[in-house]
Amino acid sequence: MKRIWDISPPVHAGSPVFPGDTPYQQQWAATLSPDCPVNVSTLTLSPHVGAHADAPLHYDPAGATAGSLDLEPYIGPCRVIYALKVGPLIEWHHIAHATQQLPPRVLVRTYARMPVDHWDPALSAYASDTVARLAALGVTLIGIDTASIDPADSKTLDSHQTIRRLNLRVLENLVLDDVPEGDYELIALPLKLMTADASPVRAILREL
Repeated sequence: MKRIWDISPPVHAGSPVFPGDTPYQQQWAATLSPDCPVNVSTLTLSPHVGAHADAPLHYDPAGATAGSLDLEPYIGPCRVIYALKVGPLIEWHHIAHATQQLPPRVLVRTYARMPVDHWDPALSAYASDTVARLAALGVTLIGIDTASIDPADSKTLDSHQTIRRLNLRVLENLVLDDVPEGDYELIALPLKLMTADASPVRAILREL
């Protein structure tokens, strides 16, 4: 049996969110009792909580919604590349050691341990030139173990605008702590949320 790595952080009331975003909340609409045969909960959350796929609508007013995304970019061969503690931006020289014969999907690990229990305002993000160079090599999806492919305080979202221009897809908030650098099969399908700007995913890697 092929080994599976779960690269999704836990989602619960303590999950970190971008400042001002909607945290995870759960209430019980029904609970098991002599008069009720089931538990049923009501969830309130931003679609950017936990591992998630940004839809183009997130950064483009005319962009596609999560529910209309083609699923092909979210399943197939990918490469995990380490760029640990590189500072605010992942520059090309941080990942160049692993860019030969790239598969269509690239996930970059920046944390020694991904902070699943608190917000990190100093998160590492992609330099927009790095995104463009990956796209030029045939990459169609980029991922990262931080909350954003742009710095947390960015107002211009240069990397988001680069993926908009080049029609790339993106995964954020992945947990790559225990995944060796190398090639895998990625499976991280967004939900069919027809009006949403993003979707939670249960992201996994499977050995080839």
